[in-house]
Amino acid sequence: MNMRNTLGGMALVLALALAGCDEKLSDVTGPTPNLEPTFSSIQREIFDTTDASGRLACTSCHSNVGRNPSGGLNLLPGLSHSSLVGVPSTGKPGAVRVIPGDPENSYIIHKLEGRSTIIGVRMPRGNGPFLTDGQVLVIKRWIANGAPNN
Repeated sequence: MNMRNTLGGMALVLALALAGCDEKLSDVTGPTPNLEPTFSSIQREIFDTTDASGRLACTSCHSNVGRNPSGGLNLLPGLSHSSLVGVPSTGKPGAVRVIPGDPENSYIIHKLEGRSTIIGVRMPRGNGPFLTDGQVLVIKRWIANGAPNN
């Protein structure tokens, strides 16, 4: 086999592999098909909205409307980004809610996934429904992209 055939074969394999990965976000985000890895989309589709699975909007607990927000975290529009990004958790000393560029160490991801290291319960509180793996993946992508207020 000559070099041209080898390179051509490798290019074909790569193209097929990439085509298999050309998955639309709406295929993995379940009850929030319009969810994108931008803060405005997460605000609208996750924080502010009860989704098709019956998961309550995060703002049903995390707002200052008529009460102190749960965990001191206010997720109302215009306040949520500054309440999340670079802000220490009030529930777990040493944890930071969102660390730009570092989803695996961002405490919000630990709480959404229900990791064994969290203080308190998995979010959203109760027995679910919880965010799907695809919804959490989109939030992780936003954090990995630097957690911009976009």
